[in-house]
Amino acid sequence: MSPTQWRDVAVVGGGPAALCIAASLAKQQLQVTLVAPNEPAAPWPNTYGIWGEEVDALGLSGLLEHRWSNTVSYFGSGDGEDQGQVCHGRDYGLFDKQALQQHWLDGLSAGGVQHCNDVVQAVEHRSDGATLTTGSGNTLRARLVVDASGHDPALVKRPNDGPVAGQAAYGVVGRFSCPPVDPDQFVLMDYRCDHLSPEQRQQAPTFLYAMDLGQGRFFVEETSLAAAPALSFVSLQQRLEQRLAHRGIAIEAVEHVEHCLFPMNPALPDRHQPVVGFGGAASMVHPASGYMIGSLLRRGPQLAADLAGAMASGQQGLALAQVGWQSLWPAELRRRHGLYRFGLEKLMRFNEAQLRAFFATFFALPNAQWFGFLANTLETPQLLQTMLQLFSAAPNAVRWGLMEPRGRELNLMTRMLRW
Repeated sequence: MSPTQWRDVAVVGGGPAALCIAASLAKQQLQVTLVAPNEPAAPWPNTYGIWGEEVDALGLSGLLEHRWSNTVSYFGSGDGEDQGQVCHGRDYGLFDKQALQQHWLDGLSAGGVQHCNDVVQAVEHRSDGATLTTGSGNTLRARLVVDASGHDPALVKRPNDGPVAGQAAYGVVGRFSCPPVDPDQFVLMDYRCDHLSPEQRQQAPTFLYAMDLGQGRFFVEETSLAAAPALSFVSLQQRLEQRLAHRGIAIEAVEHVEHCLFPMNPALPDRHQPVVGFGGAASMVHPASGYMIGSLLRRGPQLAADLAGAMASGQQGLALAQVGWQSLWPAELRRRHGLYRFGLEKLMRFNEAQLRAFFATFFALPNAQWFGFLANTLETPQLLQTMLQLFSAAPNAVRWGLMEPRGRELNLMTRMLRW
Protein backbone atom coordinates (compact mmCIF):
# COMPACT_ATOMS: atom_id res chain seq x y z
CA MET A 1 0.00 0.00 0.00
CA SER A 2 1.64 3.19 -1.18
CA PRO A 3 1.91 5.92 1.47
CA THR A 4 0.82 8.54 -1.13
CA GLN A 5 -2.14 6.59 -2.51
CA TRP A 6 -5.51 8.33 -2.25
CA ARG A 7 -8.77 6.40 -2.18
CA ASP A 8 -12.32 7.70 -2.13
CA VAL A 9 -13.35 5.68 0.92
CA ALA A 10 -11.56 3.57 3.50
CA VAL A 11 -13.98 1.11 5.12
CA VAL A 12 -12.81 -0.21 8.49
CA GLY A 13 -14.10 -3.70 9.31
CA GLY A 14 -14.47 -7.14 7.75
CA GLY A 15 -17.92 -8.42 8.82
CA PRO A 16 -21.32 -8.26 7.11
CA ALA A 17 -21.76 -4.51 7.59
CA ALA A 18 -18.31 -3.73 6.19
CA LEU A 19 -18.77 -5.96 3.16
CA CYS A 20 -22.23 -4.53 2.53
CA ILE A 21 -21.19 -0.88 2.52
CA ALA A 22 -17.91 -1.51 0.69
CA ALA A 23 -19.75 -3.35 -2.09
CA SER A 24 -22.42 -0.62 -2.24
CA LEU A 25 -19.79 2.13 -2.48
CA ALA A 26 -17.89 0.24 -5.18
CA LYS A 27 -21.10 -0.09 -7.18
CA GLN A 28 -21.19 3.72 -7.21
CA GLN A 29 -17.82 3.66 -9.03
CA LEU A 30 -15.93 4.84 -5.95
CA GLN A 31 -12.41 3.65 -5.14
CA VAL A 32 -12.65 1.70 -1.90
CA THR A 33 -10.16 0.03 0.43
CA LEU A 34 -11.31 -2.39 3.10
CA VAL A 35 -9.14 -2.35 6.22
CA ALA A 36 -9.59 -5.36 8.50
CA PRO A 37 -7.40 -7.85 10.36
CA ASN A 38 -9.35 -10.78 8.93
CA GLU A 39 -9.84 -11.81 5.33
CA PRO A 40 -13.24 -10.76 3.89
CA ALA A 41 -13.91 -14.41 3.02
CA ALA A 42 -13.35 -15.64 6.60
CA PRO A 43 -16.35 -17.74 7.76
CA TRP A 44 -19.04 -16.00 9.81
CA PRO A 45 -19.87 -17.67 13.14
CA ASN A 46 -23.53 -16.67 13.49
CA THR A 47 -26.78 -17.22 11.62
CA TYR A 48 -28.91 -14.44 10.13
CA GLY A 49 -32.68 -14.49 9.74
CA ILE A 50 -35.10 -12.21 7.93
CA TRP A 51 -38.82 -12.04 7.21
CA GLY A 52 -39.73 -13.33 3.77
CA GLU A 53 -41.40 -10.10 2.66
CA GLU A 54 -38.25 -8.13 3.47
CA VAL A 55 -35.95 -10.31 1.41
CA ASP A 56 -38.48 -10.55 -1.43
CA ALA A 57 -38.67 -6.75 -1.64
CA LEU A 58 -34.89 -6.66 -1.98
CA GLY A 59 -34.92 -9.27 -4.74
CA LEU A 60 -32.55 -11.47 -2.72
CA SER A 61 -34.71 -14.46 -1.81
CA GLY A 62 -32.25 -16.64 -3.71
CA LEU A 63 -29.77 -16.07 -0.87
CA LEU A 64 -31.95 -17.96 1.61
CA GLU A 65 -30.93 -21.43 2.71
CA HIS A 66 -34.28 -22.15 4.35
CA ARG A 67 -37.73 -20.61 4.23
CA TRP A 68 -40.73 -21.45 6.39
CA SER A 69 -44.41 -20.64 5.98
CA ASN A 70 -45.39 -22.44 9.20
CA THR A 71 -44.21 -19.68 11.55
CA VAL A 72 -45.46 -19.65 15.13
CA SER A 73 -44.80 -18.40 18.66
CA TYR A 74 -45.94 -19.57 22.11
CA PHE A 75 -46.90 -17.10 24.81
CA GLY A 76 -48.75 -19.35 27.24
CA SER A 77 -47.21 -20.60 30.47
CA GLY A 78 -47.07 -24.16 29.15
CA ASP A 79 -48.85 -25.42 32.24
CA GLY A 80 -51.58 -27.84 31.24
CA GLU A 81 -53.30 -26.62 28.08
CA ASP A 82 -52.00 -23.06 28.37
CA GLN A 83 -49.74 -23.12 25.29
CA GLY A 84 -50.73 -19.75 23.82
CA GLN A 85 -49.81 -20.66 20.25
CA VAL A 86 -49.86 -17.78 17.78
CA CYS A 87 -49.66 -18.41 14.02
CA HIS A 88 -47.89 -15.49 12.36
CA GLY A 89 -49.06 -16.02 8.81
CA ARG A 90 -45.79 -14.74 7.35
CA ASP A 91 -42.80 -16.46 5.82
CA TYR A 92 -39.49 -16.38 7.64
CA GLY A 93 -36.11 -17.12 6.08
CA LEU A 94 -32.62 -18.05 7.17
CA PHE A 95 -29.79 -16.77 5.02
CA ASP A 96 -27.29 -19.11 3.49
CA LYS A 97 -24.34 -17.39 5.19
CA GLN A 98 -21.86 -18.36 2.51
CA ALA A 99 -24.17 -17.21 -0.28
CA LEU A 100 -24.83 -13.85 1.41
CA GLN A 101 -21.13 -13.36 2.02
CA GLN A 102 -20.30 -14.32 -1.57
CA HIS A 103 -22.95 -11.88 -2.82
CA TRP A 104 -21.00 -9.04 -1.24
CA LEU A 105 -17.59 -10.50 -2.10
CA ASP A 106 -18.63 -10.54 -5.75
CA GLY A 107 -19.51 -6.87 -5.38
CA LEU A 108 -16.06 -6.13 -3.92
CA SER A 109 -14.39 -7.97 -6.78
CA ALA A 110 -16.49 -6.32 -9.49
CA GLY A 111 -15.85 -2.88 -8.00
CA GLY A 112 -12.09 -3.32 -7.61
CA VAL A 113 -12.15 -2.97 -3.82
CA GLN A 114 -8.70 -3.33 -2.29
CA HIS A 115 -8.11 -5.17 0.97
CA CYS A 116 -5.61 -4.11 3.59
CA ASN A 117 -5.09 -7.00 6.01
CA ASP A 118 -4.30 -4.86 9.05
CA VAL A 119 -5.77 -2.87 11.95
CA VAL A 120 -6.17 0.89 12.18
CA GLN A 121 -4.00 2.42 14.88
CA ALA A 122 -4.66 6.11 14.29
CA VAL A 123 -6.57 8.49 12.04
CA GLU A 124 -5.59 12.06 11.29
CA HIS A 125 -8.37 14.18 9.81
CA ARG A 126 -7.83 17.23 7.64
CA SER A 127 -9.99 19.45 5.48
CA ASP A 128 -9.75 17.25 2.37
CA GLY A 129 -9.84 13.77 3.94
CA ALA A 130 -8.01 11.55 6.39
CA THR A 131 -4.77 9.64 6.81
CA LEU A 132 -5.02 6.22 8.45
CA THR A 133 -2.00 4.59 10.08
CA THR A 134 -2.15 0.82 10.48
CA GLY A 135 -0.60 -1.49 13.03
CA SER A 136 2.17 -2.43 10.62
CA GLY A 137 3.10 1.21 10.04
CA ASN A 138 1.50 1.67 6.63
CA THR A 139 -0.58 4.71 5.78
CA LEU A 140 -3.69 5.11 3.68
CA ARG A 141 -5.26 8.35 2.58
CA ALA A 142 -8.95 8.55 1.86
CA ARG A 143 -11.49 11.27 1.22
CA LEU A 144 -13.77 9.61 3.77
CA VAL A 145 -13.52 6.92 6.45
CA VAL A 146 -16.47 4.63 7.16
CA ASP A 147 -16.26 2.67 10.40
CA ALA A 148 -18.09 -0.66 10.04
CA SER A 149 -15.99 -2.49 12.62
CA GLY A 150 -18.89 -3.74 14.75
CA HIS A 151 -20.68 -3.04 17.99
CA ASP A 152 -17.50 -1.90 19.76
CA PRO A 153 -16.38 0.51 17.05
CA ALA A 154 -12.76 1.26 16.33
CA LEU A 155 -13.29 4.93 15.45
CA VAL A 156 -16.91 6.06 15.83
CA LYS A 157 -17.75 7.86 19.06
CA ARG A 158 -21.04 7.40 20.88
CA PRO A 159 -22.32 9.26 23.96
CA ASN A 160 -22.63 7.29 27.18
CA ASP A 161 -26.20 7.67 28.39
CA GLY A 162 -26.43 4.72 30.74
CA PRO A 163 -26.12 0.93 30.79
CA VAL A 164 -26.40 -0.79 27.43
CA ALA A 165 -28.61 -3.88 27.34
CA GLY A 166 -27.37 -6.95 25.51
CA GLN A 167 -29.27 -9.62 23.63
CA ALA A 168 -27.59 -12.93 24.38
CA ALA A 169 -28.27 -16.36 22.94
CA TYR A 170 -26.87 -19.87 23.13
CA GLY A 171 -27.81 -22.17 20.28
CA VAL A 172 -27.19 -25.66 18.94
CA VAL A 173 -27.50 -27.03 15.43
CA GLY A 174 -27.73 -30.78 15.53
CA ARG A 175 -29.80 -33.92 15.87
CA PHE A 176 -32.14 -34.71 18.72
CA SER A 177 -33.79 -37.78 20.23
CA CYS A 178 -37.13 -36.41 19.02
CA PRO A 179 -38.06 -33.24 17.11
CA PRO A 180 -37.93 -30.07 19.24
CA VAL A 181 -40.37 -28.36 16.82
CA ASP A 182 -43.01 -29.63 14.41
CA PRO A 183 -42.02 -30.63 10.85
CA ASP A 184 -41.26 -27.66 8.57
CA GLN A 185 -41.89 -25.27 11.43
CA PHE A 186 -40.16 -22.08 12.53
CA VAL A 187 -40.67 -20.85 16.10
CA LEU A 188 -39.92 -17.16 16.55
CA MET A 189 -40.50 -17.01 20.30
CA ASP A 190 -41.42 -19.80 22.70
CA TYR A 191 -41.93 -18.18 26.10
CA ARG A 192 -43.51 -21.23 27.72
CA CYS A 193 -41.98 -21.57 31.17
CA ASP A 194 -43.39 -24.81 32.61
CA HIS A 195 -39.84 -26.18 32.77
CA LEU A 196 -38.80 -23.50 35.27
CA SER A 197 -39.05 -23.55 39.04
CA PRO A 198 -41.06 -20.77 40.79
CA GLU A 199 -37.75 -19.15 41.73
CA GLN A 200 -36.51 -19.24 38.14
CA ARG A 201 -39.72 -17.62 36.92
CA GLN A 202 -38.80 -14.56 38.98
CA GLN A 203 -35.49 -14.27 37.14
CA ALA A 204 -34.82 -12.69 33.74
CA PRO A 205 -37.18 -14.25 31.14
CA THR A 206 -35.77 -16.14 28.14
CA PHE A 207 -37.39 -17.71 25.09
CA LEU A 208 -36.67 -20.45 22.58
CA TYR A 209 -35.93 -19.54 18.94
CA ALA A 210 -36.04 -22.75 16.92
CA MET A 211 -36.45 -24.22 13.45
CA ASP A 212 -36.61 -27.43 11.46
CA LEU A 213 -33.64 -27.46 9.06
CA GLY A 214 -34.77 -30.65 7.34
CA GLN A 215 -33.27 -34.14 7.11
CA GLY A 216 -33.49 -34.62 10.87
CA ARG A 217 -31.52 -31.47 11.71
CA PHE A 218 -32.78 -28.67 13.94
CA PHE A 219 -31.54 -25.36 15.30
CA VAL A 220 -32.58 -24.47 18.86
CA GLU A 221 -31.45 -21.31 20.62
CA GLU A 222 -32.23 -20.01 24.10
CA THR A 223 -32.43 -16.23 23.90
CA SER A 224 -32.64 -13.30 26.27
CA LEU A 225 -34.39 -10.40 24.54
CA ALA A 226 -32.39 -7.76 26.40
CA ALA A 227 -30.83 -7.40 29.82
CA ALA A 228 -28.27 -5.15 31.50
CA PRO A 229 -26.00 -6.84 32.27
CA ALA A 230 -26.56 -9.47 29.60
CA LEU A 231 -27.27 -13.05 30.63
CA SER A 232 -24.30 -15.40 30.54
CA PHE A 233 -23.92 -18.15 27.95
CA VAL A 234 -23.65 -20.65 30.81
CA SER A 235 -27.06 -19.71 32.18
CA LEU A 236 -28.61 -19.75 28.70
CA GLN A 237 -27.16 -23.19 28.00
CA GLN A 238 -28.58 -24.46 31.28
CA ARG A 239 -31.98 -22.97 30.44
CA LEU A 240 -31.94 -24.62 26.99
CA GLU A 241 -30.98 -28.03 28.32
CA GLN A 242 -33.59 -27.74 31.07
CA ARG A 243 -36.27 -26.79 28.53
CA LEU A 244 -35.42 -29.74 26.27
CA ALA A 245 -35.18 -32.22 29.14
CA HIS A 246 -38.61 -31.18 30.41
CA ARG A 247 -40.02 -32.19 27.04
CA GLY A 248 -38.10 -35.47 27.01
CA ILE A 249 -35.67 -34.31 24.33
CA ALA A 250 -31.96 -35.10 24.35
CA ILE A 251 -29.25 -33.67 22.10
CA GLU A 252 -27.73 -36.62 20.24
CA ALA A 253 -25.28 -34.89 17.89
CA VAL A 254 -23.94 -31.32 17.82
CA GLU A 255 -22.91 -29.84 14.46
CA HIS A 256 -22.49 -26.25 15.56
CA VAL A 257 -22.74 -24.20 18.75
CA GLU A 258 -23.70 -20.55 18.41
CA HIS A 259 -22.85 -17.85 20.94
CA CYS A 260 -24.53 -14.55 20.18
CA LEU A 261 -24.16 -11.30 22.11
CA PHE A 262 -24.75 -7.77 20.90
CA PRO A 263 -26.00 -4.44 22.30
CA MET A 264 -29.67 -3.65 21.79
CA ASN A 265 -30.02 -0.05 22.88
CA PRO A 266 -26.77 1.92 22.49
CA ALA A 267 -27.15 5.64 21.97
CA LEU A 268 -26.93 6.95 18.43
CA PRO A 269 -23.42 8.13 17.49
CA ASP A 270 -22.35 11.74 17.50
CA ARG A 271 -23.43 12.86 14.02
CA HIS A 272 -20.93 15.74 13.96
CA GLN A 273 -17.80 13.60 13.81
CA PRO A 274 -15.68 13.24 10.64
CA VAL A 275 -15.97 9.42 10.55
CA VAL A 276 -19.21 7.90 9.25
CA GLY A 277 -20.44 4.70 10.90
CA PHE A 278 -22.34 1.78 9.44
CA GLY A 279 -23.85 -1.36 10.96
CA GLY A 280 -23.29 -2.03 14.64
CA ALA A 281 -20.80 0.86 14.81
CA ALA A 282 -23.66 3.19 13.86
CA SER A 283 -26.17 1.63 16.32
CA MET A 284 -28.21 0.14 13.47
CA VAL A 285 -29.45 -2.87 15.46
CA HIS A 286 -33.24 -2.70 15.79
CA PRO A 287 -33.78 -1.98 19.53
CA ALA A 288 -37.06 -3.88 19.59
CA SER A 289 -36.02 -7.06 17.77
CA GLY A 290 -32.22 -7.26 17.55
CA TYR A 291 -32.27 -7.61 13.75
CA MET A 292 -29.91 -5.68 11.49
CA ILE A 293 -29.23 -7.52 8.19
CA GLY A 294 -32.40 -6.27 6.52
CA SER A 295 -31.49 -2.71 7.53
CA LEU A 296 -27.98 -3.10 6.09
CA LEU A 297 -29.35 -4.35 2.79
CA ARG A 298 -31.91 -1.53 2.55
CA ARG A 299 -29.86 1.39 3.80
CA GLY A 300 -26.38 0.58 2.50
CA PRO A 301 -27.10 1.35 -1.18
CA GLN A 302 -28.81 4.64 -0.30
CA LEU A 303 -25.92 5.75 1.92
CA ALA A 304 -23.44 4.87 -0.83
CA ALA A 305 -25.45 6.77 -3.46
CA ASP A 306 -25.68 9.88 -1.26
CA LEU A 307 -21.94 9.81 -0.52
CA ALA A 308 -21.09 9.35 -4.19
CA GLY A 309 -23.32 12.29 -5.11
CA ALA A 310 -21.72 14.48 -2.47
CA MET A 311 -18.22 13.59 -3.68
CA ALA A 312 -19.21 14.34 -7.26
CA SER A 313 -20.41 17.79 -6.18
CA GLY A 314 -17.07 18.52 -4.48
CA GLN A 315 -17.97 17.92 -0.84
CA GLN A 316 -15.05 16.92 1.35
CA GLY A 317 -13.88 16.64 4.93
CA LEU A 318 -16.41 17.16 7.69
CA ALA A 319 -19.08 18.37 5.25
CA LEU A 320 -18.85 15.05 3.39
CA ALA A 321 -19.20 13.09 6.62
CA GLN A 322 -22.27 15.16 7.52
CA VAL A 323 -23.92 14.04 4.29
CA GLY A 324 -23.30 10.45 5.32
CA TRP A 325 -24.71 10.87 8.81
CA GLN A 326 -27.78 12.70 7.52
CA SER A 327 -28.38 9.92 4.99
CA LEU A 328 -28.01 7.20 7.59
CA TRP A 329 -29.83 8.85 10.49
CA PRO A 330 -32.32 11.47 9.27
CA ALA A 331 -34.71 12.93 11.83
CA GLU A 332 -37.45 10.43 10.96
CA LEU A 333 -35.26 7.40 11.70
CA ARG A 334 -33.86 9.05 14.85
CA ARG A 335 -37.39 9.54 16.16
CA ARG A 336 -38.25 5.91 15.49
CA HIS A 337 -35.04 4.72 17.10
CA GLY A 338 -35.89 6.77 20.19
CA LEU A 339 -39.37 5.27 20.36
CA TYR A 340 -37.99 1.75 20.09
CA ARG A 341 -35.43 2.42 22.83
CA PHE A 342 -38.18 3.88 25.01
CA GLY A 343 -40.24 0.71 24.51
CA LEU A 344 -37.31 -1.56 25.26
CA GLU A 345 -36.72 0.20 28.57
CA LYS A 346 -40.25 -0.82 29.53
CA LEU A 347 -39.89 -4.43 28.41
CA MET A 348 -36.67 -4.96 30.33
CA ARG A 349 -38.57 -4.35 33.59
CA PHE A 350 -41.32 -6.87 32.79
CA ASN A 351 -41.42 -10.18 34.60
CA GLU A 352 -42.08 -13.45 32.79
CA ALA A 353 -45.89 -13.24 33.04
CA GLN A 354 -46.02 -9.61 31.90
CA LEU A 355 -43.72 -10.30 28.96
CA ARG A 356 -45.81 -13.24 27.78
CA ALA A 357 -48.97 -11.13 28.00
CA PHE A 358 -47.29 -8.25 26.20
CA PHE A 359 -46.20 -10.33 23.22
CA ALA A 360 -49.52 -12.14 23.02
CA THR A 361 -51.17 -8.71 22.70
CA PHE A 362 -48.54 -7.43 20.28
CA PHE A 363 -48.96 -10.31 17.82
CA ALA A 364 -52.75 -9.99 18.05
CA LEU A 365 -52.43 -6.59 16.34
CA PRO A 366 -53.18 -6.45 12.60
CA ASN A 367 -50.50 -8.37 10.73
CA ALA A 368 -49.22 -5.37 8.80
CA GLN A 369 -48.75 -3.37 12.00
CA TRP A 370 -46.66 -5.83 13.98
CA PHE A 371 -44.64 -6.68 10.88
CA GLY A 372 -43.94 -3.01 10.11
CA PHE A 373 -42.97 -2.48 13.75
CA LEU A 374 -40.43 -5.32 13.65
CA ALA A 375 -39.12 -4.46 10.18
CA ASN A 376 -38.87 -0.72 11.02
CA THR A 377 -40.92 0.21 7.97
CA LEU A 378 -43.69 2.15 9.75
CA GLU A 379 -43.51 5.94 9.59
CA THR A 380 -43.48 7.68 12.97
CA PRO A 381 -47.26 8.43 13.05
CA GLN A 382 -48.02 4.78 12.19
CA LEU A 383 -45.52 3.60 14.79
CA LEU A 384 -47.14 5.77 17.46
CA GLN A 385 -50.57 4.54 16.45
CA THR A 386 -49.39 0.93 16.76
CA MET A 387 -47.93 1.56 20.20
CA LEU A 388 -51.12 3.29 21.39
CA GLN A 389 -53.26 0.50 19.98
CA LEU A 390 -51.10 -2.03 21.79
CA PHE A 391 -51.47 -0.09 25.03
CA SER A 392 -55.25 0.03 24.67
CA ALA A 393 -55.54 -3.71 24.00
CA ALA A 394 -53.08 -4.85 26.70
CA PRO A 395 -54.28 -6.39 29.97
CA ASN A 396 -54.02 -4.23 33.08
CA ALA A 397 -50.81 -5.85 34.36
CA VAL A 398 -49.06 -4.88 31.13
CA ARG A 399 -50.69 -1.47 30.89
CA TRP A 400 -49.58 -0.45 34.38
CA GLY A 401 -46.04 -1.58 33.55
CA LEU A 402 -46.06 0.54 30.41
CA MET A 403 -47.37 3.60 32.25
CA GLU A 404 -44.82 3.68 35.05
CA PRO A 405 -41.98 6.08 34.12
CA ARG A 406 -38.57 5.14 35.42
CA GLY A 407 -34.86 5.48 34.72
CA ARG A 408 -33.82 7.20 31.53
CA GLU A 409 -37.24 7.00 29.87
CA LEU A 410 -38.00 10.66 30.58
CA ASN A 411 -34.67 11.67 29.04
CA LEU A 412 -35.49 9.62 25.95
CA MET A 413 -38.90 11.29 25.65
CA THR A 414 -37.37 14.76 26.01
CA ARG A 415 -34.79 13.99 23.34
CA MET A 416 -37.46 12.74 20.93
CA LEU A 417 -39.42 15.97 21.33
CA ARG A 418 -36.32 17.94 20.30
CA TRP A 419 -36.03 15.91 17.08
